[in-house]
Amino acid sequence: MNPLVSIIMGSTSDMPVMEKAMIFLNDMEIPFEVNALSAHRTPKAVEEFAANAAGRGVKVIIAGAGMAAALPGVIAAQTTLPVVGVPIKGSVLDGMDALYSILQMPPGIPVATVAINGAMNAAILAMQIIALGDEKMAKRFSDYKSGLGKKIEKANKELEEIKFEYKV
Repeated sequence: MNPLVSIIMGSTSDMPVMEKAMIFLNDMEIPFEVNALSAHRTPKAVEEFAANAAGRGVKVIIAGAGMAAALPGVIAAQTTLPVVGVPIKGSVLDGMDALYSILQMPPGIPVATVAINGAMNAAILAMQIIALGDEKMAKRFSDYKSGLGKKIEKANKELEEIKFEYKV
């Protein structure tokens, strides 16, 4: 089985954030792979990864990075696949440096960017992209979205049961 999504992080210290994407993809039965690559410390490995990802069947790359956050942009510059960047909080600027770094890509090298530490949304976006060409995946995604509403409806029913003296 080939991975449809590749999750890349600049360091294994990013794992607590990026794990949320892994959990979502696993729950949605989407094959994925995980690697640590650094745009600054392993540039040749990043180049090789980006050049070969599409040929291995990868459809979307999720790249998490903190601080200078070059990894998503470096990967996007070397592949035709969509890249979703996850800015990771951790520096003295609380992730704002990573957010701006990933957002400010030059024309022709887009990186879709989610919120700081927003790895789950990156995985959801990856699923939406894949679902465009896969009816089974589209149905699974539609069911997921329907489930979100049902969770809120259930929560409201539970809130109705909470008793307070002045709650009406």
